[in-house]
Amino acid sequence: MFDLILHAVPVFVLCVVLEALSFRFLADDDELGYEARDTRTSLTMGIGNAVINIAWKLVVVAVYAGLYLLAPLHLSAHNPLTWIGLFFADELAYYWYHRTHHTIRMLWASHVVHHSSRRYNLSTALRQTWTPFSALPYWAPLALMGFPPWMILLQQAISLLYQFFVHTERVGTLWRPVEFIMNTPSHHRVHHGSNAQYLDKNYGGILIVWDRMFGTFEPERERVVYGLTKNIDTFNPLRVATHEYGAIARDLRGARSWGAAFGYLFRGPGWSPEQ
Repeated sequence: MFDLILHAVPVFVLCVVLEALSFRFLADDDELGYEARDTRTSLTMGIGNAVINIAWKLVVVAVYAGLYLLAPLHLSAHNPLTWIGLFFADELAYYWYHRTHHTIRMLWASHVVHHSSRRYNLSTALRQTWTPFSALPYWAPLALMGFPPWMILLQQAISLLYQFFVHTERVGTLWRPVEFIMNTPSHHRVHHGSNAQYLDKNYGGILIVWDRMFGTFEPERERVVYGLTKNIDTFNPLRVATHEYGAIARDLRGARSWGAAFGYLFRGPGWSPEQ
């Protein structure tokens, strides 16, 4: 099975090296650049994600294939309208996947990995979860809609490939029509901000239009402070991958009611029974 992301790894590495060199020779006091331990952690998380996904993709393909066989209509890959429909369906699926992984704590426990760096550069894009299993339900309906599984996987990969390049401080704002429609480095810097006004904003993948439609858009204004509202202060990949699961387990052990236990699992990060 062809995996676009695995084949793009040399491009990712080359771009990380070039961006790091650009910080070295074209420094900007407003930009954080790279730090060796942080970059090493991000690359380790990316490698772990790729290895885990080798096996997990087999499960994903099996589920998509089964649902596709049950679909009442099979859409043709030779029809350009199929690709256009898939692009927008994938974008909408990604928006809600991304949004719920910020607003439901059990899902956030997987996604928090990507936000755990206090720097913002192309290596941050590679800081990915080691528990990617919660994504499956968001794209499974596309197979039931009649999109071939290989097309769904390809479009997911195209979206991830695009998103790699928005993880940079080296690009300011782009032409206004582009900023209005597309997810850009400026929009995604906001998404990675821990500033109060930037929390839970700009969930888009390739497009930013869903955020504008659903009220989650925020433009970049004040300087972005990257990382979490409570940073974990570690470069240990295992702890980066699991720290929120451990925090949930501790809260569940101390829960005094079923309602509190439910809240710790399914309400937003930072929720407590006193709220």
